Formats: sequence, structure tokens, C-alpha cells
Amino acid sequence: MESLENSSFKVSSEMEKLLCERLLDENQPISERFRALFSLRNLKGPLPRNALIQATRDSSNLLAHEAAFALGQMQDVEAIPALENVLNDMSLHPIVRHEAAEALGAIGLRSNIPLLQNSLDWDPAQEVRETCELALSRIEGLPNHSESIESSTIGASPFLSVDPAAASSGSSVHQLREVLLNEDKKMYERYSALFGLRNHGGDEAIAAIVKALGANSALLRHEVAYVLGQLQNKSATDALSGVLKDVNEHPMVRHEAAEALGSIADGQCIALLEQFAKDPEPIVSQSCEVALSMLEFEKEGKSFEYLFMQTPQMPQAF
Repeated sequence: MESLENSSFKVSSEMEKLLCERLLDENQPISERFRALFSLRNLKGPLPRNALIQATRDSSNLLAHEAAFALGQMQDVEAIPALENVLNDMSLHPIVRHEAAEALGAIGLRSNIPLLQNSLDWDPAQEVRETCELALSRIEGLPNHSESIESSTIGASPFLSVDPAAASSGSSVHQLREVLLNEDKKMYERYSALFGLRNHGGDEAIAAIVKALGANSALLRHEVAYVLGQLQNKSATDALSGVLKDVNEHPMVRHEAAEALGSIADGQCIALLEQFAKDPEPIVSQSCEVALSMLEFEKEGKSFEYLFMQTPQMPQAF
């Protein structure tokens, strides 16, 4: 998952159309399609929304899950029916259905509760059921169960993401560590402790987060890897490398480990990303490919997103 800034860009209708076409063009390299996706998530209106909705059905599970994530981070109420359909479609990969459930929680409306409860009761994938449980707890914890989007952003992350749980505050690192690593605690409590440790920072907190890569829940492990990517601390490199190398690990966890390694971006991380860009699991290989492409743009001092296009044929990123 990528964190989003709460801002939007003004672009021409021609550029908006080009971005939508680029996102949905399966002949484009996956990195180019992600560049379009990361640009569209900063735009509002029916065209970007509908393109992202269409992308949730893409043959690339990585792209499809990222599109669902973006709709949640945008907190676009108009996307709720489409996200419900994704959540209920058993032909889609669990990583995509999981992200649809998380998006419904991020949007945060009380009317989403029955949708999530339905999947919590019968979805065959544990990671999807756990996401529904998490999203329900998030919505039920919002002030007065308000139907306003503003209420669902209360306690927003300092990392500019709409987190699936409110970060615990007022507890020590030791207390947060105990909750995070306690397999008997509810998922929402463990997520809250994870985000509390992230916001606290420091070596002790990062060590506790790394320890949670051994949690029983693949959902929690994937969020732990995501948080380590947000923190960009090199002390997590060895642990994240071990996750990426583990072919028996859930693809959603390996994918987040790859993204986190791309955020840390030292020589060891880059070498691993190059190696696993050839992984037989597309969710993993495409994650490595996108991460490497992002690093190339960063190296050149450019934005990965298409912020401006000089001509339809020659997109230019800044």
C-alpha cells in the first residue's frame, strides 16, 4: 500500500483522459500503469474514479489491489457500490477483496457495516475476514458513527495515510509491544499498537515491529512490512529481506516487504529487488519492478507520477 497526500491536482481533461487510458492499457509496462494510478488518485471526479474502479478488475492482482486501496484513501463515497461488488466477487484474488474491505473501512460510513459484516461471516479467505473485522472496528470507533467523511479522518496518520486503525497513544513502547505480539488480542488492538509504535519511532519501537513479522496472521505481517516501509529504517533490512526470500510466505506479505525494501533503498535492497523481479509470483515480481522504477525516477530527481504531460505521446514527470 502507498500513503497518499490529502491534496488534488488541477489537470486538463485531455491529461485526465490520457492517465485513465494509460492505467487501463494492459500493453503498458506495469510500472507505467502504476505511474498513472499514483497520479489519478490525486484527482477527483467521475473519470478518475471510474478508471480506478475498472482497474480493480485488472488481470494484474497487484494493480487491482492498489486501485482498491486508492479508492479507500480517496474516501470516495461514490465508489462504495463498486467496492462492495469487488468484496463479494469470489473470482477475484483475496488480496484484491481484502483491499476492497479495507477501503470500505477507510471511507468509514456506518452504512458500510452490513457489507463488511456479510463478508466477515462467510468469506473463505482468512485475510479477508480479518480485514472486515478490522474495518468494522474502525467504523464503530468513529465519533457518533457519523456519516461524514471528515469524522473518518480524525486522528489522521502523520504519514499521510488513512490508517485501518487509530494509533494507540499514551502507552509505553513496552506496553505497545506486548499488545502487538499478543496472539490473543483482537486484530484492531494489535493494529493500533503497531501504528502507535510507528508514530513513537526509535530503535526499541522498530525492534518490536520487526518482531511482529513472525505473527500468525498474514494480514498483520503484511501491515508490519508496510509500516517498516513507511519508517525507512535500515535496521529492518535483514528481516524484510528474509520475508521477500521466503517463497512459502503469503504473496501479500512478500509484496509489502518488496515495497519496504524499495523505500529503504540501500545497495542490499536494490540487489534483492533486481533478483526477485524475476519471481514466479506476479504479485511479487511486479512489486519489485515498480519499486525499481520508482528508485530510477528518484535517482534522477523526478517524480514517479505523471504531473504534467507536454504532448500525448511524450509524458514528462517532474
